[in-house]
Parts: sequence; structure tokens; C-alpha cells
Amino acid sequence: RSVRKTSAGRAGARAGALRRRAKLASVGTVSSRAPAPATRHAMSLPRPAEPAPTASIADNLARLRARLREVALDAGRPADAVALTAVAKTHPAAAVEPALAAGQRLFGENRVQEAAAKWPALKRRYADVELHLVGPLQTNKAQLAVALFDVVETVDRPRLARILARECAAQGRRVECFVQVNTGAEPQKSGVAPGAADAFIAACRDIGLDVTGLMCIPPVDEEPSLHFALLRMIAERNGLAKLSMGMSADFEIAVAFGATHVRIGTAIFGPRRVREGGSA
Repeated sequence: RSVRKTSAGRAGARAGALRRRAKLASVGTVSSRAPAPATRHAMSLPRPAEPAPTASIADNLARLRARLREVALDAGRPADAVALTAVAKTHPAAAVEPALAAGQRLFGENRVQEAAAKWPALKRRYADVELHLVGPLQTNKAQLAVALFDVVETVDRPRLARILARECAAQGRRVECFVQVNTGAEPQKSGVAPGAADAFIAACRDIGLDVTGLMCIPPVDEEPSLHFALLRMIAERNGLAKLSMGMSADFEIAVAFGATHVRIGTAIFGPRRVREGGSA
């Protein structure tokens, strides 16, 4: 019994700390509001099952698209309110081909170099593909990232923002940018602190960066709904319409809290393939 009480106390302390961060981050031009009734129900949604080993990529996509429509409708949103970003990191072009054949056109990659080896040839065949960078970006790869990606979801520091703005101007390309917010204040993760997000978004806009949304990755040991609510709050007061939040394990909760993009890889392509590490 004492162990259960201690665990519950720790979980309560983490949730309380996050609520305090959300309160601090909410000081600004708008006040926070309670989640819609559908979002309260989201906390009890079941975790999505992993795809069966024998399921095809096309089958996985069909199943996920159907589930996204159901969850959106359950949350009182249009059936097509959420875009599915198929994250193909570590998977070769041969694994992407069945997804393209099934009509998927929105993809995410974690590494610039991996994407550069995989996507130029595919984009020549599928001109309507939209490619998102969803992993950390080194400034020395910003030039290639601007040339290759349509959206960079991981803008998180002033120097990177300045270099991206300069490269967009030099290349004459409009690349949408999402600001990554470290909602859990985790030192090992990228992202601007919630309390600094407003000023950073304004600074990005001042230098001409096309900021259209926010992105977050909640801590694995905390209730994701608290983080999704915090990200939505920051987006609302900064007039940002796009929210990239939710992955294979928690996308249903993210949809209920207003996600416009969910990033799903394993449930489509299966387990990641082993490769050597490194940044984007």
C-alpha cells in the first residue's frame, strides 16, 4: 500500500509541476480555457495497437486513416481535420514506395542526409509529396534542409532561425516552420522553454521566418494530455493554426486536444531499422 501511495504522490507531483509551468506560460494576451468535453474523454482513450507483423503498409495506412477520422469526429472536429505524417526514418525508399502507391503524400524524416539520399528521386516521380523535417537540425545542414523539405518542425533556437530565414531568401523558397516547444523542460530534448515561446515566435517572425505552427514531444513518463493542452494554449495566443503533436502511442489523445498533424512511423512501417546515430 505504501508503494502505491508513493507512486501516486510522485505522479501527482509531476502533474502539479506541469500545471504550474502551464500557468506561467499562459500569462499573456489570452487566458487559458478548460478543454472541451470531448478532450476530457480523451484521457481514457485506449492506446492504439501495434500493426500485425503480416499487415501491409497499405493496410496500416487504411487502418490509421479510418481511426483518425473516428477520433476527430468523437472530438467534435471534422473527419479530415488531422493530417497523417508518415515518418519514414531509417526505412529505405523501397519501404516508402507502397505508402506512395496507397496515396500517402505527407512524410516526415529525422535526418537531412538520410532524406537527401532517399527523396529527390521519389519527389521527381511524385511531385505532390510534402516532406517534413521532424528531427533536430544542425545549422551546417540548413542549406540542404531548405532545398529539400517543405516544412521544418524543429526550429528551436535563434541562430538556427536566422540561418533558415537567410537560406529561404537566398534560395527563393517558402519553407513553413514549426517552433518546437520542450513542454516537459527535459534537458536531453530540443525545444524552446514554454515560458520563452512567445518571445521566440515573435523574434522568428521579425526576421521573416514563416512560422505557422508548433511541435512537441511529451515526456514518456507523464500524462501527454497536459503537454498537448499546454502547446495548444501557446499556439492560440500566438495565432498559430497548426499543431504537430501525437505519435503512434498517443495520437488519439493529441487529436482530442487539437492536433492538426500526427507523426506516426512504427504503426505504418514497423520497427525502425538499426543504423548508426547522429544528428540531422
